[in-house]
Amino acid sequence: MEEEFINLLKAVNRNGIDKLIEYIKKTDFFKAPASTRFHGNYEGGLLEHSLNVYNLLKEKLSQKPYVDIVKASPDTIILVTLLHDLCKANYYTVDYRNKKNADGIWVKEPYYAVNDTIPYGHGEKSVMMISKFIELSMEEMYAIRWHMGFTEPKELYSTISVVYEKYPLALALHEADLEATYLVESRHSK
Repeated sequence: MEEEFINLLKAVNRNGIDKLIEYIKKTDFFKAPASTRFHGNYEGGLLEHSLNVYNLLKEKLSQKPYVDIVKASPDTIILVTLLHDLCKANYYTVDYRNKKNADGIWVKEPYYAVNDTIPYGHGEKSVMMISKFIELSMEEMYAIRWHMGFTEPKELYSTISVVYEKYPLALALHEADLEATYLVESRHSK
């Protein structure tokens, strides 16, 4: 999966993409979980999730209604899907808790915990991190920023609606992210 991810990013024609790839390689992105308790809460879950979102969005954009509305380049599809959760690189840490095993003996059990050293939000943090290396279009920035959709605080719902009307790619990315999370990926540790 790591090789597929890197090859897809290498295919992107943007100044700075090589530096972005090198940055990602220096993080824990390829080993990080996608979440602490939900989808992809295992080593490599974030990488798997990103590729799932890529495959789902590519398929989604080839069908109605999106095929007639969204004219995203292959580079845009790769960038918004593979990097929408870049903010989760170096975000999780392994901690331990005590738990009784089947024999009633207390043992230390590892689990993922959040260690957010750059508290800048979710989508906006990914946009910020990517923008240090490559230039994103407005559509790409909005898609990544608002990929969480209506899981954002309700005070932002009217903003999200405006974004989805202006940039349908953002809605398609949100849907692909949800489909990967709830329909494709395991909700239990591997």
